[in-house]
Amino acid sequence: MVDKNVTRKKNDGQDGGFKEIHHRLTHITQLKKEGQKQRKKEAEALGDQAPPKQIPRTIENTREADVTTVDHEDEEITFDITHDEYEAYFSKTYEPKILITSSDNPHSKTIHFIRELTKIFPSSECQWRKRSSVKKMIQSAKEKDYTDVVVINEDRRVPNGMLVSHLPDGPTAYFKISNVKLTKDMKYKNIIKEFTSHRPEVILNNFQTRLGQAVSRMLASLFHYDPQFKGRRAVTFHNQRDYIFFRHHRYEFKSQKRAALRELGPRFTLRLKWLQKGTFDTIEGDYEWIIAGKRHEMETSRRRFFL
Repeated sequence: MVDKNVTRKKNDGQDGGFKEIHHRLTHITQLKKEGQKQRKKEAEALGDQAPPKQIPRTIENTREADVTTVDHEDEEITFDITHDEYEAYFSKTYEPKILITSSDNPHSKTIHFIRELTKIFPSSECQWRKRSSVKKMIQSAKEKDYTDVVVINEDRRVPNGMLVSHLPDGPTAYFKISNVKLTKDMKYKNIIKEFTSHRPEVILNNFQTRLGQAVSRMLASLFHYDPQFKGRRAVTFHNQRDYIFFRHHRYEFKSQKRAALRELGPRFTLRLKWLQKGTFDTIEGDYEWIIAGKRHEMETSRRRFFL
């Protein structure tokens, strides 16, 4: 038989150890807060003579220098970036017209995700594959004057990939999709009623390299270049460590100095897998950039980023 007194003593010893660790962590936290308050008081007392605030070192702000980092003051680089396949779009010579489709027999979550994308992208339409190949759909989209084709793939009944092909001559990019959260799963209720037909503003953050600029211009061209500010809708593509976070908000002004954001959804994360010249062609396509299958083959350092 097991001696209950011995078991009780062992449990008491474990609880005592946990309590001691918790006490130490609490004490360390209190010391940090007191130090922060003290430094704040000293800075307020010194005023303009206060030492500059220390910036913590992060992977993001200590990224390795990249030779392709864009210098916007360099006229030659700016000329190369602006005279690309999207020059006509940014010159406002045409309006985007998007065809959105999926893999064959999509699951309900993928269907809902695509329907929400059609509400986000202005002048977009959904068309189901019906066992048609991507090449055939792209050719058909060209004939019907679509400017872009977006294909949503899925795995295990969850959206996991997005192919974007710019028409008529490319380029084409493939992104991995993760952390998809639909509008109905957001914390606010009845958000779908706040979806309006107004064209949203597009915010592109932290695309620093030539590759990043190409990707950001591709994503921007999916939206109308003339936002309707009356709708107070804004979509954001924020790049951080080569992960592109998508958010969709509606904002309202509480006062002259305060504004509030209400997330409408959906939200998801993109990770560029490859960028190809021309339209979709996995056999004879010319890849401008492709990530290797294993992380260590492509990334020599945790602080090396490509966007």
